[in-house]
Amino acid sequence: MHIPDGFLNIPVSAGAAALSIGAVSLAVKKVQKTIEDRLVPLMGVLAAFIFAAQMFNFPVAGGTSGHLLGGMLAVVVVGPWAAMIVLTCVLIVQCLLFQDGGLLALGANVLNMAVIGVLCGWVAKKATNFLSRTAAIFIGSWISVVAAAAAAAAEMAISDTAPFATVLVAMVSVHAIIGTGEGVITILVVSFLKRVKPEIVEDGACRAL
Repeated sequence: MHIPDGFLNIPVSAGAAALSIGAVSLAVKKVQKTIEDRLVPLMGVLAAFIFAAQMFNFPVAGGTSGHLLGGMLAVVVVGPWAAMIVLTCVLIVQCLLFQDGGLLALGANVLNMAVIGVLCGWVAKKATNFLSRTAAIFIGSWISVVAAAAAAAAEMAISDTAPFATVLVAMVSVHAIIGTGEGVITILVVSFLKRVKPEIVEDGACRAL
């Protein structure tokens, strides 16, 4: 999912970076308007948890592996705008300290996972609220991963790295499986939080765009 340097051309990298800066700036403004005293430390703890959880990979078909993206989890706990900020911080640290994703591709990785993944997951969850809460969270989690993968495929295709159909099938087929793991992990973590700190989950679920 993390795009390394060399896979995107300069115009695509620059355009993705501009969109990411605009989206995250808007998220910061939205959070500032409704910020609560306990939200900032909660965002910090959540970012640390997601960062640590992403270190653990689970096997996927064909010898590949996946890990928690955390977008839907962040949405449930702190709401969509704060979730964008949390995921952006995680991706920046991963890029600068662990070279997980290229520096020139950082804007695209933020756009895919912290913006598109978070918003698509949040919208999917809201659209499936007629289902049980657990089912809605699972669907939102799955779509957040697949949408981010599809966005990455589109960026690589526009950069002429690979034909769109080829890279889309490759990315989405693998991440559809990873999205299943994402949904299960998110449900387990949310269920745990609901038992030990139910107010965190309920408050986060009420934060809207």
